Amino acid sequence: MTLDELRKEIDRVDKELLALLNQRADLVHEVGELKKKDGLQIYAPEREEQLLQALVKKSHGRMPEESIRAIYREIMSAALALEQGLSIAYLGPEGTWTHQASINKFGASVNYSPQHSFREVFDQVERGKADYGVVPIENSTEGAVSHTLDLFADSPLKICAQVLLRIENNLLASIPREEITTLVSHPQVFGQCGEWIHRNFPGAELIEVSSTATAAKMAAEKAGEGYAALGGSLLAELHGLKVLESAIQDSTTNTTRFLVIGEKTCPPTGNDRTSIMFSVRDKPGSLYDALKPFYEFKINMSKIESRPSKRREWEYFFFVDMVGHCEDQKLLKALEELEKHCSFVKLLGSYPDSES
Repeated sequence: MTLDELRKEIDRVDKELLALLNQRADLVHEVGELKKKDGLQIYAPEREEQLLQALVKKSHGRMPEESIRAIYREIMSAALALEQGLSIAYLGPEGTWTHQASINKFGASVNYSPQHSFREVFDQVERGKADYGVVPIENSTEGAVSHTLDLFADSPLKICAQVLLRIENNLLASIPREEITTLVSHPQVFGQCGEWIHRNFPGAELIEVSSTATAAKMAAEKAGEGYAALGGSLLAELHGLKVLESAIQDSTTNTTRFLVIGEKTCPPTGNDRTSIMFSVRDKPGSLYDALKPFYEFKINMSKIESRPSKRREWEYFFFVDMVGHCEDQKLLKALEELEKHCSFVKLLGSYPDSES
C-alpha cells in the first residue's frame, strides 16, 4: 500500500473505533442505571481488573499489555465521568506521586481533589465529598507510611484497590542542560539521586523544598537563573518543563504501593489480598498465639507491621497483609481463631492483588 492508502485505511479504522466506543458508552450507561436502581457503586475495582486481564489474554497483535491497560483505563475513566462526577481525593499538591498513582488507577477523565494531609483525604471520603481516596502505604526502600496506618484505626473506610507505582525521578527544566546551575527538589529525591548528581552536576547548588511540585514551579519561574527540578514526569506537563533526562534515581527498584480507600470492600476475584489490623492481649506469647492460626490454615502473610495504638501506653496495633479474600473459608476460620487471642481485630478490606 502507498502512504496515502495507509492513511485512508487508518481513517476508516478510526471511524469504526469511534462508533464502537460510543456504542460501548451506551451499554455502560445502561449498566450504570441498573446499578443506581439497585443501590450499587458505579466503580467496581474487581470488575475492572478482571476485564483488563481478560483483554490482555484476548489480544494477539502487536499491542503490549502495558499499552492495552493504559488505553482501556482511559476508556473506563471516560465512561465513569459520563455516569457521575466521580471525585478522587489524594495527597496533593498536583503532580505528586500520589496524583500520578490516582491517574494510573482512575484515568484522566474523573475529578481530582488534592488535599493537604492524609487525614483530609480520609475525611473527604468519610463525609461523602469524594467517592474514593488514594494514599501511599509503603515504599520498597523506605518501608511503611506510618501516617496512613494510624488513620485506619478509627476510620470506617475500607481498602478497595491498590496501585503499585515505579518511582522514576527525572531532570526537569525549560533551559538547556549546560545552563543549569541550581537543582531544586525534595530532600528524599536528592537522597535517591545522589550518585547521579555527583556524576552530572558536582558543582550545582542544591535547594531543598517541601515537595517536588514546589520544585517544578520554581524551575519554571526561575529558569533565567539556571534553575532545574528533579521529580516525576507529570510535573513537566503541569509546569511547561522538558524532561532532559529520565530515570536518574540511583536504585532501579524503587516502588511505592498506594491504597484506594472507599466505603465498601470488593467481592472476590480469585486473586486477592486482605488487610487487617489487630491488638493482642498483654500476656506472654500473645503475638505467637495470634499468628498461629495463619500458619495452621496455610495462609501466606505478605506483610506485618506494628504501630503504637495511641490509646494506651505500650499497646500496639499490628497490620497484616495476607493472600486471599475475607470470604474464603480458610481465611474466615483463621480470623475467627485470631479474635480469641486479641483485644481488637479490624478487617481493613479485601481487594484485587494487581500490580497496576
